[in-house]
Amino acid sequence: MTVTAVADAVAVATPDQPPARTRRWTRGAITGQVVLYATLIVLAIIYIYPFLVQVATSFKTEAEATANPISLIPNVFTWAAYEALFGRSAFPLWFMNSAIVTICVTLGRVFFVSLAGYALARLNFRGRGVIFALVVAVMAVPGVVLLIPKFLVLNQIGIYDSYAGMILPLLVDAAGVFIMKNFFESIPVSVEEQARIDGAGTFRVFWSIVLPMARPALITIIILSFQGSWNELNHFIVSTQSPELTTLTKGVASLASGQLGQGNQYPLKLAAAAIMTIPVAVMFFVFQKKIMSTAEGAVKG
Repeated sequence: MTVTAVADAVAVATPDQPPARTRRWTRGAITGQVVLYATLIVLAIIYIYPFLVQVATSFKTEAEATANPISLIPNVFTWAAYEALFGRSAFPLWFMNSAIVTICVTLGRVFFVSLAGYALARLNFRGRGVIFALVVAVMAVPGVVLLIPKFLVLNQIGIYDSYAGMILPLLVDAAGVFIMKNFFESIPVSVEEQARIDGAGTFRVFWSIVLPMARPALITIIILSFQGSWNELNHFIVSTQSPELTTLTKGVASLASGQLGQGNQYPLKLAAAAIMTIPVAVMFFVFQKKIMSTAEGAVKG
């Protein structure tokens, strides 16, 4: 068979493919795209500009920061603000306290909200609907309303002004329970039934089968817990009073009172704010692509 015959046979066996459509840009479409991207660029600049001012001002002298606070290029580049933070303040202690509380709260919250979410999604017990309704109701209560009751409870049970008082009330979050419950309900029950046939108990099914499949929801909880506990202020105000337990949020807020000297202290305050932003930004950019994707491949046909 000649090459020509083979080509003819292939042409006969293969259905005609429609020609690829090329998108033709009209003048109006091009103008619309230009306006759209220009608007997005302007909005991005407006959004990121305050952060750039914050970083730039942290490297200025106090006189320059006062005279020209919104310029992005310092006339005199200096590390004086950072030297003052780490050398003449308790900033390292504040950072350590925030790190301890944030790590403990994040790990504990991921574990407990996962347990609660799985129980509400899979276990049949009396009052399950009422409990879930109460969880949803808690989400509607402003946190500031609970500050005084929280202080009274912490003081009454003897954990006020301690790491326990800072960590324990933050270990469970109603929004986290809500997220985990909804995600567990999206996982097919047949996956768990196979494990139970093999003799696995309820906790074993949860820990070894269901929890690894809930990785997208877990990553979401980790990010929200880390960000929430790292930036928490109100709870730490009512749960501690010792300087040794001051967190970054309380410490940075106290800089507004001028405790490290006279003047507006713009470089000092913004240097502290810039350093405080780094852990949350790193956490978000590392995990941003994995937030709340759907479970795929749970059951293979």
